[in-house]
Amino acid sequence: MTDILGISAFYHDSAACLLRDGEIIAAAQEERFNRKKHYSGFPSESVRYCLREGGISLGDLRYVAFYDKPLVKFERLLETYLAFAPHGLRSFVTAMPVWLKEKLFQKKMLQTELLALTDGLKKADLPPLLFGEHHESHAASAFYPSPFDTAAVLCMDGVGEWATTSAWLGRGSELTPLWEMPFPHSLGLLYAAFTYYAGFKINSGEYKVMGLAPYGQPKYVQNIYDHLIDLKPDGTFRLNMDYFDYCTGLTMTNRKFDALFGGPPRKPETWLTQREMDLARSIQEVTEEVMLRLARTMHRETGAENLCLAGGVALNCVGNGRVLREGPFKGLWIQPAAGDAGGAVGVALKAWHGLEGQPRRANGRDDAMRGALLGPSFSNEEIERFLTKQGAPYVRLSDEALVDRVAQALAAGKIIGWFQGRMEFGPRALGSRSMIGDARSSEMQSVMNLKIKYRESFRPFAPSVLRERVADYFEMNTDSPYMLLVAPVLEKRRTEITQEQERLWGIELLKVPRSDIPAVTHIDHSARIQTVHETTHPRYYALLKAFEAKTGCGVIVNTSFNVRGEPIVCSPADAYRCFMRTELDLLVLENCVLEKTQQKPLVGDGDWRKEFELD
Repeated sequence: MTDILGISAFYHDSAACLLRDGEIIAAAQEERFNRKKHYSGFPSESVRYCLREGGISLGDLRYVAFYDKPLVKFERLLETYLAFAPHGLRSFVTAMPVWLKEKLFQKKMLQTELLALTDGLKKADLPPLLFGEHHESHAASAFYPSPFDTAAVLCMDGVGEWATTSAWLGRGSELTPLWEMPFPHSLGLLYAAFTYYAGFKINSGEYKVMGLAPYGQPKYVQNIYDHLIDLKPDGTFRLNMDYFDYCTGLTMTNRKFDALFGGPPRKPETWLTQREMDLARSIQEVTEEVMLRLARTMHRETGAENLCLAGGVALNCVGNGRVLREGPFKGLWIQPAAGDAGGAVGVALKAWHGLEGQPRRANGRDDAMRGALLGPSFSNEEIERFLTKQGAPYVRLSDEALVDRVAQALAAGKIIGWFQGRMEFGPRALGSRSMIGDARSSEMQSVMNLKIKYRESFRPFAPSVLRERVADYFEMNTDSPYMLLVAPVLEKRRTEITQEQERLWGIELLKVPRSDIPAVTHIDHSARIQTVHETTHPRYYALLKAFEAKTGCGVIVNTSFNVRGEPIVCSPADAYRCFMRTELDLLVLENCVLEKTQQKPLVGDGDWRKEFELD
């Protein structure tokens, strides 16, 4: 038995993964345990969880593998500062103390952190510590768990050590690098610049830009092509660094960027204007064009029929949907934890197949991520002990009675906290740590945004749909288990728009129902789809079937079980607190059901909205 621990840390979204004989046993992000969103420190609790799930101790591991090479990253920082000197002095002075004190000595720091998890283990007894390359870890996380024996692999993110975009060919257990684009020319950082300029937080607000884009017009697209990005027919590009400040300063953009788009960046939490909507639409269209051109180039160069994606840009599900519909590949698979967290999976798999020389088996149909259900689970007995200690009234139902009661509540317009089985790995809630509602309700989107999630009203919600019914609702008939593909709602399901409604613009468009499943239909008639499969999510699937039997609708609203700024809930205690702090009607913890009207107020709960930093 060979156990390998993969770790990603010290940038954002730190995580750990346990691999046993090539099978992913456990994976989790540290933010779920310490409740600090996008936590970047060492993932102590994630490592503990992985070892506990595997029933092993640290000394039983064959390797501990880290997802990038800090010395190469340090080299890139130094060369960047020298190249832009003296303009990079301010940024240099800010960054260097952290590097010289901690990051430059990451091997020692990792060893210290690992030893802190054990009793009595000495440094000499630690398993060998391996360092992968950032984009290689991304590529491995995309290809090795994919269902394909052969595939082109495209990785796009902000920056790793040097690479910002990289191309690979996966065949069997071999992963061969083809070419890469170097820092500072980065599609991820270009998108991050517009995220910053629109007043959102980098590394967490990019999905807001994507959601805001349909409210705007692409009026700045030509400006972007004329001044910011020199895009070639093959999808490669160079950025005009005269407009950006991320190499030399402490912000993403500069005054020249401000002048190009008519003013300074929007201040966070201020009113969104049509300018931000148009900027979002423009950068989204440019991003999609780059993704499409790169995909076509990869197909032409490799001849592969399938494409795998990873890196933060691969979380742009609108772009992914276009690559699937308009690109040349027959198959597309995206790592569900496509950002840095997934690097923990990739570096462990690379050690197994590359260093250990182990073969790989792919059947062309099933991936190896196990539905991304790789986190902790809790028994009914553990949950009941917790609820009894809280003095919280509840009922425990049989499986059949539970599904019937929740389906009836959904049909009656109730909003439900749904906590089942193992927690998801990656940024999407997939029916294990979800808030769910009736997709047929025209009020559901605004109610869930403003009264449940406490977040911006423009943000769309995703549908969970029975896999066999997906083509009855959307212009798509393929698996999308990880909510990483956007597709249009079928024409026949769309509602007719009146002349008065057509004159609306901006956020006012929210008031117009777009289809017979309005709660999950964005204003451009699109939806970010999760297909629900009986083999992967048996209880969630059973719930959708019961809801369909009662209503004739095979779709429900699915959003993550958290409020704005809070990581997705991990434990029953997290779920109970979130339930009590919001206007959720029902909480389902495995087979235990709690009604809000029967609960007593939380004792000693202060102003919890100050607990989480807004994202």
